[in-house]
Amino acid sequence: MSHCYCILLRKASRRVTTLYDEALAPIGVNLAQFSLLRNIQRAEPISLTDLGQRTELDRSTVSRNVKILEKMELVAMTNGQDQRETAVELSDKGRRVLKDGASLWDGVQTQIEAKLGNEASAQLTALLQAL
Repeated sequence: MSHCYCILLRKASRRVTTLYDEALAPIGVNLAQFSLLRNIQRAEPISLTDLGQRTELDRSTVSRNVKILEKMELVAMTNGQDQRETAVELSDKGRRVLKDGASLWDGVQTQIEAKLGNEASAQLTALLQAL
């Protein structure tokens, strides 16, 4: 019997995304937004182009997602080093969301590791990184 790796990964991804989304709901963000905030925090101020490269998303997708975060008052747009480039950095509210969400994120990580066990968690990490 042959298994479609793509379908299996997509199903697993949806289930895992739901776990994170449910955990992060109390702070008003979803997994994608929280992850983007973490990436901004790690390199701020960061240009939209660099953020796209860092997250492996095209610039238009990053720009659209950052605009949502800006409307939520979680980030602020600034001029980049090159005046033709827009940069983004966290607002105070964005920093609070990351601080409040860290334990929620860690809780899901722990939940997944508990379900899989240490050995399977390590194997899963290695397999996914190999792709």
